[in-house]
Amino acid sequence: MTLHIGQSARRENARRHLAGRGRFVSDLTLPRMLHAVFVRSPMARGRILEIDTSEASACPGVVRIFTAPELNVRCTPWVGTLGHFAGMQSPPMNILAEEEVLWTGHPVAMILARSRAEAEDAAELVMLDIEDAEPVTDGAAALRPGAPLANPAARDNLCYEAVLETADVDAAFVGAAHVVETSMTFGRHTAVTLEPRAVIADFDASSGALTVHHGTQTPYQFQDVYARHFGLSEGKVRVIAPDVGGSFGMKLHVYNEEMGAVAASLILGRPVRYVADRLESFLSDIHARDHIVKGRMALDADGTILAMEVDDLTQVGAVSAYPRTSAAEGNQVIRLMGAPYRMPDYRGRLSVAFQNKVQTSQYRAVGHPIACAVTEALVERAAEATELDPFEIRARNLIADDAYPHVSATGYQFEKLSHQACLAKLHEMMDPEALRAEHASLRKQGIHRGFGIASFVEITNPGAAFYGVGGARISAQDGAVVRMMPSGDIHCAISVTEQGQGTETIIAQVVADQLGVTPERVSVTTGDTATTPSGGATWACRGAGIGGETALRAGRRLRDRILTLAGALVQADPASLRLENGAVVDGSGAARITLEEIGRIATYRPDTLPDGIDHSLTVAHHFAPTGYPFDFTNGIQGSLVEVDVETGLVRILKHWIVEDCGRIINPLLVDEQIRGGVVQGLGPAFFEECQYDADGQLTNGSLADYLVPMACEMPDIEIAHIETPTGDTILGAKGVGEAGTAAAGAAAMNAVNDALRPFGARLTQTPMTPLRILDALDAAREERTDP
Repeated sequence: MTLHIGQSARRENARRHLAGRGRFVSDLTLPRMLHAVFVRSPMARGRILEIDTSEASACPGVVRIFTAPELNVRCTPWVGTLGHFAGMQSPPMNILAEEEVLWTGHPVAMILARSRAEAEDAAELVMLDIEDAEPVTDGAAALRPGAPLANPAARDNLCYEAVLETADVDAAFVGAAHVVETSMTFGRHTAVTLEPRAVIADFDASSGALTVHHGTQTPYQFQDVYARHFGLSEGKVRVIAPDVGGSFGMKLHVYNEEMGAVAASLILGRPVRYVADRLESFLSDIHARDHIVKGRMALDADGTILAMEVDDLTQVGAVSAYPRTSAAEGNQVIRLMGAPYRMPDYRGRLSVAFQNKVQTSQYRAVGHPIACAVTEALVERAAEATELDPFEIRARNLIADDAYPHVSATGYQFEKLSHQACLAKLHEMMDPEALRAEHASLRKQGIHRGFGIASFVEITNPGAAFYGVGGARISAQDGAVVRMMPSGDIHCAISVTEQGQGTETIIAQVVADQLGVTPERVSVTTGDTATTPSGGATWACRGAGIGGETALRAGRRLRDRILTLAGALVQADPASLRLENGAVVDGSGAARITLEEIGRIATYRPDTLPDGIDHSLTVAHHFAPTGYPFDFTNGIQGSLVEVDVETGLVRILKHWIVEDCGRIINPLLVDEQIRGGVVQGLGPAFFEECQYDADGQLTNGSLADYLVPMACEMPDIEIAHIETPTGDTILGAKGVGEAGTAAAGAAAMNAVNDALRPFGARLTQTPMTPLRILDALDAAREERTDP
């Protein structure tokens, strides 16, 4: 029997998309549907004096204009805090700004019209009188005594702070032979998904039912949010997530606009559609990163790491995002520092600051690129201080592959990782000695190349402690309903969702193997709270590890039921039978009865079965991870670049990654995820940055000014794998969606700095733009000539 787990299979829905048969929220049109447009604050901070909508109300096609007094009363405010983040604050938020505007783009009015164009025309005629106030744009300045408040409803500008430390960290630095330091700045960027945020809310007053078509990763989360905040019965709320054109974490969060669409539909009893245009996306989608980190590392004379100390300032906007909070990334930053390395002592300080900018929150590889970049920059500096090769210093300090289970200095529990095996594999792939020789030769010709490496740990398969412990109603479990049709075909309805990563394909592979059919005979339904069981859905790389395990266990339960039926029909011991090639076979492999025949009898002639035989062909199963709080994955990346020291331009020549995601279900899709992740890691390393001026104005909020990596700028990406299955599940799969993003920027920065080393220049800020590279070269030149 051919096993499909471990085999490459193309995403079935890719063919549909290539044929133009995608079904997105923006493709949907409902009877009597209205289109929503939001009037937004033109300034980052100010007090609303007047909103005059009289002229706009008279515009053709306009049905209703809402300001805060009429709309906000329909919605209970939301607060973006979690209970396990002790002392965290974030003022309540509602749909429209009430007295104060807190960022450029803060919605202040909502216009509903028969068409989007008519709503936009009316929005131009809304008159705003806002008294300008001094915005808080710099996070460090915001935390100084006497600083103006970014949000007048907050007690100060400190959203959250935490300290994580071991007892002997100070002693480790005092006794160290080498102490290396760095200070790094990570710019803001945003998701730029192919499909922008989109929602259609449709309230039926006759039945009291709300249906929301929503481009989201987490329909069950939003079913709960809409029910609670709008005072509805959860059973009367249906959220449908059809095809979703990318999310990367950006579509996990509660936004003013989606809540506004629901509130307006509840008031008017008509469908309300909101689809962000690209300019609105830059102004309103959550942003990512925006960290300033100071770090240092202590080592002994042999280059053994003794301790790390880091101080992370995370800048998150005027309120914390809901329901996952804007503090979660900084929390992961300080907890993932030094994760791949044996390190007895550690101190991490986190300060999360409010500012008058768009909120930041979870984005692909939450916190991982920051922790990895700081750690690996310090390891590179340690290699220079100890005169050790970059591979050698890592070989001395990476956690040994036979040293598990292992607990990090930050408290993370690692079941089983493969750092040393990954390092050895990367060394074989890159051949650093040959690269060094080539670079030395090219340097004589004025060509400056460098390579860098970066080891990483990725958090996947989070359990209930991830959010549930803090009070967030975000599920750690997933559910699957697997049924056999009378034809012998299989259907699986499952709570994990599809955003283009191949969830439907891998679930079909897993179920097919349990039931002895080909994946083509397994149809998979996702993304509808009315037709699939409740669960956590897709985030934090949990689709394969938790959703796949759920499907596997449901499939096995159905298998056992089918074999029991078959045993009764062919008068054989069910334990002597198995499913293979769409039939029940005996120990010799001879087919005894087909699945189609079993389906026919169980469905249409159950009266012919012996008494007491369960003839139902549907099984529901829910699975929640136990054992380790997370199934960590690991790997290492390498990057090869060429820097033009005259222009500051960088060519990324090649990128390597060795990755261990546990058991690989579909190698093709795993590699697709890794390559996409690498590109999303290299984007903010070299191109992507949301730039603000001192007045809190986003100065590059369009694709004419905001740079995203193009195919021609990306290198060949060579991928290899180590497989270390988790023992927490039968399937043994971990996650892979964030692995490429986690260390791509760190490896690239080390590569750029390797190329600049002969000039004494060093980059410590992303993105590594040509101007910043030239500034670093100028600073190094001035330092060399300064008497």
